[in-house]
Amino acid sequence: MGSRAFQQEVSTKSSSHRTPIAAEWAGSQKPKNKQSLDYVLRTGLAGGLAGCAAKTVVAPLDRVKILFQASNPQFAKYTGSWFGVVTAMRDINRQDGMRGLFRGHSATLLRIFPYAAIKFLTYEQVRHIIIPSPSHETPFRRLSSGSLAGLTSVFITYPLEVIRVRLAFETKRDSRSSLSKICSQIYHEHPMPKPAPAIPLQVAAAATPESGLVNFYRGFSPTLVGMVPYAGMSFLTHDTAGDWLRSPALAPYTMTTSSTTGRPILRYWAELLSGGFAGMVSQTAAYPLEVIRRRMQVGGAVGDGHRLGMGETTATIWRERGWRGFFVGLGIGYVKVVPMVAVSFFVYERGKVVLGA
Repeated sequence: MGSRAFQQEVSTKSSSHRTPIAAEWAGSQKPKNKQSLDYVLRTGLAGGLAGCAAKTVVAPLDRVKILFQASNPQFAKYTGSWFGVVTAMRDINRQDGMRGLFRGHSATLLRIFPYAAIKFLTYEQVRHIIIPSPSHETPFRRLSSGSLAGLTSVFITYPLEVIRVRLAFETKRDSRSSLSKICSQIYHEHPMPKPAPAIPLQVAAAATPESGLVNFYRGFSPTLVGMVPYAGMSFLTHDTAGDWLRSPALAPYTMTTSSTTGRPILRYWAELLSGGFAGMVSQTAAYPLEVIRRRMQVGGAVGDGHRLGMGETTATIWRERGWRGFFVGLGIGYVKVVPMVAVSFFVYERGKVVLGA
């Protein structure tokens, strides 16, 4: 069809929730009931599958990145260069085979399915409340919707993330701990002893758990802080890039018609492009806090076995490497996060089409 005809079809048939020309908002199609159980289940399933697909694609790089971020003694010498990444992957493959590159991946999938499902379905629900019509569409509202979705999902699934990181951190052949042993180790770890607090602080200190279930939320403080720029910028950038790619000037080149629903959707390369750009922006914004979180999560597995707080971990990283220490492995982060977020959004959007969400 001609350019003008295709643009008209886009402006009247598109049902994407992100673009102001969506048919759902224009009234040319019956709007979906986004608060129905059916819609929640479909978007949750699409989100969970998207998360699993994205994590599987980048699992080997994720393993190496964790080892670099946490300053694993065996692999610290490889940080700072692309050759080091290749060498680290070669050493892992030589020592443990291909299975070593996917160490902890089963725990990753157990965590990422509910995490991604909750994140995407929460985003849809929060966005529906915060942005009920095109007149309410603003970057801040998009940022807020993404941030709240990220905070909700990470709070529910964070203990699984701590276990996954601990599994991925182990590298010695004789230190392959069972899942139950690692959970027990995390549960019984204690913080580093500190001088007795002043009298007014003793009551608060006594009421603060020093071990137990609280250990499964180690590194949660920087995670909460980091989730605001990461999830918020991820959804904001993806949605904004999607609007731009759906603009009338670009729509004839970036959009096609779905064979399943007959509605216009972004071409695969355009969807991957918007997702990849979202991954790059969000990774840069949140990376320093991610490094702090990784160091806190493995605190009981290195040194004298005591966990460090957020302030102590930050000071340690600064003392060891200065400001550059907060960006260790960022190059790997780009190589990992860009395709991961691209695949995640692509599978999610296509999954919604297939599932009829």
